[in-house]
Amino acid sequence: MFTGLVERMGEIVSLAKSGGSGALVLQAHGWDRPVTVGESIAVQGVCLTVTGCDGDRLSFDVLGETFRCTNLGTKGPGQPVNLERALREGDPLGGHMVQGHVDDIGRVAAIKPVDRDHLVTIQCGPDILRYIVYKGSIAVDGISLTIAAVDEASFTVHIIPHTWDITTFGRMQVGDEVNLEADPLAKYVAKALQDRTDLVPVRWDDVRAAGYDALKIN
Repeated sequence: MFTGLVERMGEIVSLAKSGGSGALVLQAHGWDRPVTVGESIAVQGVCLTVTGCDGDRLSFDVLGETFRCTNLGTKGPGQPVNLERALREGDPLGGHMVQGHVDDIGRVAAIKPVDRDHLVTIQCGPDILRYIVYKGSIAVDGISLTIAAVDEASFTVHIIPHTWDITTFGRMQVGDEVNLEADPLAKYVAKALQDRTDLVPVRWDDVRAAGYDALKIN
């Protein structure tokens, strides 16, 4: 489990594919404790297992399904990636619960400077938009962010200078693909409601006209 607070950026050394799967090697330094083989690290929001450590170089095996469902397959040597180590007992949960299981790939539609900050609009499909709400949480390339606006085809996030500087947001361009993971709590609630057969659709206008006490769910 992760919290969506990127610890540092790494740089891709190599990405080799063979038979659909592949091997990823990153350069990453400055950890507060040594990285060990077998631990989990979120790379661009994708939970990967460390398979080798050689100084500042970390190796990972990547499944073909990971390439299919994320933007890792579009990356190449020299490109930066966001990195976050898995939470340990007692670590602060500063962002929101992030599993490292990417739900969809979005595309950067607009980047708008606003004073010192930036507004970034990301287009995505309905399968993940159903979990996105105004002021809710989402992980974009592993970064925990708050939804500033949402419509039927996209959502917008507000990026402060700190996040812009220490993550890949500062290098993003319109048209770039980004990994998206919805808030797991939203997915659990949606699944629970989907399985309820005793619920009937309620029109908001009817509830507002009758008073909130009219809306009762057993």
